[in-house]
Amino acid sequence: MARLLVVDDEPGVLQGIAAILRDEEHEVTTARSGREALAHVAAALPDLIVSDVRMPGMSGYALAARLRAAARTRLIPIVFLTAKGATADRIAGFRAGVDAYITKPYEPDELVAVVLNILNRVERTHTEIAKIVDTTAASDEAAVLDEDLTDAEARVAQAVARGLSNKEIAAELHLSIRTVENHISHIYAKKGFVNRVEIARYMFEREHKS
Repeated sequence: MARLLVVDDEPGVLQGIAAILRDEEHEVTTARSGREALAHVAAALPDLIVSDVRMPGMSGYALAARLRAAARTRLIPIVFLTAKGATADRIAGFRAGVDAYITKPYEPDELVAVVLNILNRVERTHTEIAKIVDTTAASDEAAVLDEDLTDAEARVAQAVARGLSNKEIAAELHLSIRTVENHISHIYAKKGFVNRVEIARYMFEREHKS
């Protein structure tokens, strides 16, 4: 299950897209404008955004540009789902930084496939990055923290000890929320912990021993 944000100024279209994605067991939040979408993103980072292009106040192009310009949001995948299907519109969309461009009327199966493909690609990328971090040079910091934890797990554990939520950890370390959850599960399994308090206590004790 992924956390998705759908943006469209037409209520019927908005709810239709949201229903299709919820049927795939995704957690879906909706917004009827670019500004409302930015407010949702500020509150909680989605794993992917599906947006219309032609909207009052702030177009999809402007929304994508704002997201790509900020370090916290620049890696969020964006799918344009719009009636603007001319080649020039597509080029403008890709130049704005979108990952996929689907024209209306759309096939629900195509939308589902595109979203799944992007989410899988992001997950593979995060997994490979984690492997590189784990297998290249384990930092001195990680070595001091604990020989049982990988560098990535140690960084997540530190963030947990600082009281950050999974969403906040994902944003700070540029990981997906799913990857953060996997790291925390590995920490539980390796250390025999059952909650975040035990991780925080463990990290506190390690830091004060070193």
